[in-house]
Amino acid sequence: MKRYLALCALLCFWNYATAQTKNTAKEALLLGVFHFNNPGADLAKTETFNVMSKQAQQELEVLAAQIKKFRPDKIFVEWDYDDQPALDTLYDLYRKGQYFSWVQSKYPDNAFYTQNEIFQLAFRAGKLAGLQKIHAIDVQMNWPFDSLQLAIQKAGQTTLQREIEDQIVAFSEHANALMKKMSLTRILLEENTKATRDKNLGMYITLLNKGGALTDFTGASVVDAWYRRNLYMYSLVQKLTAEQDKRIMIIVGAGHAALFKHFIDLDENYKVTELADVLKK
Repeated sequence: MKRYLALCALLCFWNYATAQTKNTAKEALLLGVFHFNNPGADLAKTETFNVMSKQAQQELEVLAAQIKKFRPDKIFVEWDYDDQPALDTLYDLYRKGQYFSWVQSKYPDNAFYTQNEIFQLAFRAGKLAGLQKIHAIDVQMNWPFDSLQLAIQKAGQTTLQREIEDQIVAFSEHANALMKKMSLTRILLEENTKATRDKNLGMYITLLNKGGALTDFTGASVVDAWYRRNLYMYSLVQKLTAEQDKRIMIIVGAGHAALFKHFIDLDENYKVTELADVLKK
């Protein structure tokens, strides 16, 4: 009987401690995006969305205003973490209202500096929220997808090869369909549903992970490399978030966000806030 009571007391304490952790966890507004300037670096090749259109620009203003209401203490973006000084220089120009004129003179033919989500959304939201800095968290790593294709061919996994190709085509067609019929805000909401994230991340385990012959773990190595890159990026979020920070925002490609959601759900110090929740306020 005493052991039973002790166990009950322990469980009560555990539930209380867990509830307290959830109540004090930092809010992480996680936003997975398609790359606004579409550099064509992703497996799925999609059409370019005109983020510079009048409607898209109006939507970005609304998004930034809603993010301001969220009151982020820090915003993290997909920019090389070891190139933070360059990002600081660009953001300083943006806060002074000099950014786009500087870019036009410096990079007149480079759409990245005018259209990318860092400058169109993160800088816009950061300035409106009064932030002094935007934080870089990207970590570039070799992703041996070409090696995986060779391993699949060598192993004679023709069905797997076809399934991977079909999945990539399906992702591309789905993304293109969204861009043709939906507004920027609706696309971002769709990119951040549980179903979309699960489908995105599921491909790595369902298909890529089993690539290669019985004693060839090239597929697992490719999945490992993707997980490792995102773990490094999330590690930077953890390290750069100060104890006094209550709310942060993370803007990364939708593929990264699918893994970040998994990490945050396991991290007792953070809890995910979705774009849909912020837009309701």
